[in-house]
Amino acid sequence: MAVYISLIKFTDTGIKTIKDSPKRAQAFRDMAQKKGVKVLSIYWCLGRYDLVTIMEGDDEAVAAVGLTSGSLGNIRTETLRAMDQETFSRVLNNVG
Repeated sequence: MAVYISLIKFTDTGIKTIKDSPKRAQAFRDMAQKKGVKVLSIYWCLGRYDLVTIMEGDDEAVAAVGLTSGSLGNIRTETLRAMDQETFSRVLNNVG
């Protein structure tokens, strides 16, 4: 399965209801699981991003999870495809 890292910022609506964030995170985990995505970690952050999630799943399922969570209006996301060294080495074998 592919690994994805989402960098997340709260919207104005999301920050106004910040105390609900832990409950929303659990609802996110539950929704992702139903769509076949495993949420490996969720971190609340200080700085440029408010949250970071690390997920594992196929492209379409992860896209559906991101769009579903974004459509609720509490967050905006930027999602990155991540590769461990083994995966990146396989990619490099096809370069050139």
